[in-house]
Amino acid sequence: MRRRSWLSRAAIALAAALVWAAAVTLAEPALADALESLTISTATGDHAFSVEIAATPEKRERGLMDRRFMPMDRGMLFEFERDGPVAFWMKNTYIPLDMVFIARNGKVTRIVDRAEPMSETAIPSGGPCAAVLELNGGVAAEIGLRVGDGVRHPFFKP
Repeated sequence: MRRRSWLSRAAIALAAALVWAAAVTLAEPALADALESLTISTATGDHAFSVEIAATPEKRERGLMDRRFMPMDRGMLFEFERDGPVAFWMKNTYIPLDMVFIARNGKVTRIVDRAEPMSETAIPSGGPCAAVLELNGGVAAEIGLRVGDGVRHPFFKP
């Protein structure tokens, strides 16, 4: 009897965990597009990420809003038609993010570590950029990312 009781509790716990995981997955917005490969080269080596592309005004406006989770090897790349100064905010964004501002040649021009979730304070690029890469907060420091490091993706023209 004791063994069945333990097994029953384990089965119930497993079922509850599966239901919770399914609910969390369904609650998260689905990926808008297929993921693309992107590599960041730092003094610590090459670091591979899978990124969603925000290339349209609608996708750039939505960004990572309303997400509560993003795998550590994922991100979102905001691509702009023209180089220029940009500013981002964290409105309706629950995940702390690192914002990496990138020039057309793929060189990092500015890094903002752990932008405050839900903040409506503007985060400026500090100069012209061609793209912004959003990563989970703390990832830039973890991989040793510095201004001047390179980002490889078909969008950038070295």
